[in-house]
Formats: sequence, structure tokens, C-alpha cells
Amino acid sequence: EYAEFLHCKSKKFTDFDEVRQEIEAETDRVTGTNKGISPVPINLRVYSPHVLNLTLIDLPGITKVPVGDQPQDIEYQIKDMILQFISRESSLILAVTPANMDLANSDALKMAKEVDPQGLRTIGVITKLDLMDEGTDARDVLENKLLPLRRGYIGVVNRSQKDIDGKKDIRAALAAERKFFLSHPAYRHMADRMGTPHLQKVLNQQLTNHIRETLPSLRSKLQSQLLSLEKEVEEYKNFRPDDPTRKTKALLQMVQQFGVDFEKRIEGSGDQVDTLELSGGARINRIFHERFPFELVKVKLS
Repeated sequence: EYAEFLHCKSKKFTDFDEVRQEIEAETDRVTGTNKGISPVPINLRVYSPHVLNLTLIDLPGITKVPVGDQPQDIEYQIKDMILQFISRESSLILAVTPANMDLANSDALKMAKEVDPQGLRTIGVITKLDLMDEGTDARDVLENKLLPLRRGYIGVVNRSQKDIDGKKDIRAALAAERKFFLSHPAYRHMADRMGTPHLQKVLNQQLTNHIRETLPSLRSKLQSQLLSLEKEVEEYKNFRPDDPTRKTKALLQMVQQFGVDFEKRIEGSGDQVDTLELSGGARINRIFHERFPFELVKVKLS
């Protein structure tokens, strides 16, 4: 088993504690050491006979209040970043929600619903089942009765921070998770459909099915792009840079584009509108409709 990072391809990591340290170090290099964020992903590839062939994108949790060096609009920045990834039709969405939180308030499920209203790509994951108040459980959620999802929910019990600090290994954590589901009266009957190993299998199976379904449309899209590129290449086959008609055509296009841009600025439209100061057509408009009548009245009065 070993791991490789895209930012240091020449090095093979065999100690996964070092992998964790490198993730933290690279995060600090890119975002600073005071809770900064960046949309640039850290690419890590793990090679092992014990893992399934999956690409997992771990996105940040939604921050409501900025801390450290985070900007004031941190919530909207993170939401935009998340939407960039989960909007892709070819991706599956893992909507992770803690069990000790009201599912109706889940930001993950809310955002998943925005881009996947039919729930065709969303899998619900319920964490922290072991931290629920005594006498409560998430049985209705896991049985897909409370807020139904087409692909359902899977419960997992991860290591606590104490377990991580105490170097509890993954095998021991998986055994403890299995024991939790088998011994809990509310989850015992569905223990075989819960836990991290089951989540891995479901993800692998559903992603394979999802790829199989989306591949034809992806293929046709690529073919149409290839045809349009081949057509463009054909046009350039007989291209002569010294041809005077080419220069004339380019000049005419530039003049035409300048005319369009000038017209937009006069109208006060286009993609370069200043929201802080009036300019172009908006300024002319204001002079004619506000200042000009006022000055006319002044002239008449004098």
C-alpha cells in the first residue's frame, strides 16, 4: 500500500501518518495557517489491494461565521465551491448529516436537493449515531421513512477525535462500528446495510451503474465536439497568414466588436457595469432626465 500526491509526484508515501501530515502541510501552504480556504483541490491517489476504485472529492463543511483569516462572505464562497462540484451530472452526491442534528436543517441535503431535485444522484450518509441522546435513535431516517431519498441512507460510526489522537487503527474502528450496529436494538435488524464497508460497496456499485447510464450522453457530446473541431481544423488547412483578405476580415470584426461594445457602454448595459459609480449611458441618462430639466428651469427663471 502506498500513496502519491499530485504536488509531489516523485515521492511515494507508505506511512499514512505522513500522508495526513502532508495534507495538513499543503493546506497551510495554500491557504495560510489560520483557517483559510481555497478552491484548489489537493490530489491524493491511494494504491491498495484493500480499497475500491473510487474518486472521492472531500468538500469543506459550510461555515456560517468567519473565523481566523476567513473572509466575511465565507459561507457563500464555500457554497459556490460545493455547487461547482455537485452540479455535475456525472457525479454522485454524498450528503453527510450528523444523527444528533435535525435532518430538516441539513445543509448537505438542502444543497443536494437544489441540484438534484429528483434525488437521482444523492446518497444520504448519517454519522455520529453513537452520540445521540439516550433513548433516541435514527431508525426512521435510516429506514428511509422520515425524509425519503431514492437511493436511501447509510449509517456510519467514525472514530472520535480521542480515537484518532490515541492512534486507533482503521481495522479496530471498523470492528467497533460493526459491534455497535449488531448490539444496538434499533439498528440490529439492518446491521448488514449499515457501516463503512457497506457504504464503500454501495458507492462502487452505484457509481458503476451511474457511469454506465451517463456514458452514452458523454460519448455523443465528445463526438459532436470532435466533429466541430475537425471542421475548424479543415478551415485552417489552407490558411495563409500573409493573405490580405484575412487581415481585412479580422479588422472588420474588430471594428464591429468595438461598435457593439461602444453601444453597450452608451446604453449602460453589458458585462462591465459599475455598481458603485454611474458611467456611460447611465450617466448620460441621468444628466438628461435629472440635471438638464433642472438647469432649463433655472434658465427660464432668470
